Amino acid sequence: MPALWIAHVTVTDAEAYGKYAELAGPAIAKHGGTFIARGGRYVQLEGQERPRNVVARFPSVEAAVACYNSPEYQQALNHARDASERELMVVETTE
Repeated sequence: MPALWIAHVTVTDAEAYGKYAELAGPAIAKHGGTFIARGGRYVQLEGQERPRNVVARFPSVEAAVACYNSPEYQQALNHARDASERELMVVETTE
C-alpha cells in the first residue's frame, strides 16, 4: 500500500537547509517518492506549529523507510540536522 512521508520543520539556518533540500529531492525521487505538498499554505489546528510542512507519497512504507536510510538521503540529512527542528513520520495510506 502507498505511504505518506510527512515532515514538519522549523528552519534555523536557511543556507544549510537549502543544501539539504537540494540533495533530499533527488534522493526521495530515486526511491519512488513524489511531492504532494512542499512548504505551502497551512492552518495549524493542534500541536506545535512548524512553518514548513512537506508531504511526499511513496509506493510503500518500506520504500519510504529505505529512502530515509539510504546513503543519499543521509548525506542530505547531515545538512538539516543542525539547520532545523523537525518531526518526520511515515504513514500507510488506504488508497
